Amino acid sequence: MGRRIASQELLLLGERIRSRRIKLCLSQEALAEKAEISANTVSRIEGGQMSMGIGIFLKLVAALETDANSLLGIAPEPEERQCRNITSGISCLGEAEQEIVFRTVETLADALRKRR
Repeated sequence: MGRRIASQELLLLGERIRSRRIKLCLSQEALAEKAEISANTVSRIEGGQMSMGIGIFLKLVAALETDANSLLGIAPEPEERQCRNITSGISCLGEAEQEIVFRTVETLADALRKRR
């Protein structure tokens, strides 16, 4: 029974890692390079076929530009989740499009501050 629970937890962790990687528009190879691990390791982790030590986990947290809680399935506050979703979407844009979004947000924030 304990082995089955551990396997399910590994599968869920792997799914969260895969989901975050895809949101960042990264291939398994690109994530592996960014985390300084092998692409085979990424594949096995995402498939729930391998557990990992804290060192690899921390490398993945950094490479996926997230926090450990989100990869572990500990839900963030709704506002934090909304901010992450927006920044993930922006990160998939090209550099020119990102600059447009940043300028627009800065202009909007300035206008709202002036209204106070």
